Amino acid sequence: MADRPGGPPVNADPRFSLNQWTTRHWPMPDLLSGCAAKGVRGVGLWREPVAEYGLARTAKLVGDNGLTVTSLCRGGFFQQPDAIADNKRAIEEAAALGAPVLVLVSGGLPDGSRDIDGARTRVADALAELAPFAGQHNVQLAIEPLHPMYCSDRCVVSTLAQALDLASPHSPDEVGVVIDTYHLWWDPTAYDGIARAGREDRIAAFQVADWTTPLPEGVLTGRGMLGDGCVELRRFRQAVEATGYTGPIEVEIFNEELWAMPGADALSLTLSRFAEHVV
Repeated sequence: MADRPGGPPVNADPRFSLNQWTTRHWPMPDLLSGCAAKGVRGVGLWREPVAEYGLARTAKLVGDNGLTVTSLCRGGFFQQPDAIADNKRAIEEAAALGAPVLVLVSGGLPDGSRDIDGARTRVADALAELAPFAGQHNVQLAIEPLHPMYCSDRCVVSTLAQALDLASPHSPDEVGVVIDTYHLWWDPTAYDGIARAGREDRIAAFQVADWTTPLPEGVLTGRGMLGDGCVELRRFRQAVEATGYTGPIEVEIFNEELWAMPGADALSLTLSRFAEHVV
């Protein structure tokens, strides 16, 4: 990630969306105006910074900058005792922002539990309760399968097939899935899953990041800048678009080195790598 772009890049590809966590420490007003200045049309926002800045203020500022919110992160964590109430709040927040998608990270095992089947049943039960509420608010719940190393504490949904099976009892307008290259690149059935998701009209969001090794000590911040790792990013993009998906492509990278850069520089680097390695 050593290269730092010298000078403004060309305007962003219209499919490009900047997930807020890629430039985690960029203040909300600077993030939105900075994206607008680079021709970025979409942003994926996170609930915590939205709450800090104010939901109504954020929604207004997004509109003032001519942007759209492509997703809101995140709901889920269904092992928590207040999960249903919190997820209903998240759905209402997404609706207020005009975000069509609420990303769900299902959550891991409750403290002291080894019952992974029970945890997955809890996800299915929560979806059954939340899907109609999401539909009433014109928000699609997007189940995101995470790499298996996160299964115990963050996400008991590890494969795209699992996510699609959980989504299948519900209308595609209410429940879809997230295709995230960082979490799915290792799975030999990933491309079959992408094709199935397309047939079932379940692709709610498409996110890209790279996988680099060795992983840092803090695994959560181990996502690589586009082109720095081993993921076939362009192949993923082509497979997703082959299903007929024409929505945004969110860049979502958790990386301390990237976070330490000024927001505008991080965005310029991300745009450059997106053009080189994804489109």
